Amino acid sequence: MNVIPAGAEVTYTVTYLEMSQAPADPAPALPADIRLEACEKPPVWFFLSLYNAVGWMYEWVDKQAEDRDALRAFVQHPDVTMYVAYRHGWPAGFFQLDWRGAGTCDLAYFGLVPEAVGGGLGGPLLRNAIAAGWSRAGVERMTVNTCTLDHPRALDLYKKAGFRPVRTEEHTRTLARDRDPSLFPA
Repeated sequence: MNVIPAGAEVTYTVTYLEMSQAPADPAPALPADIRLEACEKPPVWFFLSLYNAVGWMYEWVDKQAEDRDALRAFVQHPDVTMYVAYRHGWPAGFFQLDWRGAGTCDLAYFGLVPEAVGGGLGGPLLRNAIAAGWSRAGVERMTVNTCTLDHPRALDLYKKAGFRPVRTEEHTRTLARDRDPSLFPA
């Protein structure tokens, strides 16, 4: 086991992707045991609980440090909507769409809790997120970004759904927690 300890500085690559037109085919139905709900003015604690549940293994820590008033203004903004995929009463994943940019819908967050990864939900949920993103009038493109700290299949999933990479950036960060690369099979 080759664990990278918390406090270590790591280099990672962020890939920015976009889609310039809505997919021609409709989004597939979600699995029968999934109920998708849009959240109205979600409290910050609820957003952070899903952010942590999905992202704890992938170094999603930035929003934890953000000023709570600024975070509340973001998650409750009328042009930002969070959707939660419930399975048997518990959140299996979520996505957040941000329409604040003119003509753009940004898929700000997308992910599944560990217990839902590998169960066939990711692709259909992403396609439903894309359909919801394009559903507002005036959307000319959708954007998303992922990085090499995210799930190793994230980039391929976005590309398979129709996003295309437009640029990459190299960054460094100090790990907030231990990272075990063996937990992220390609």
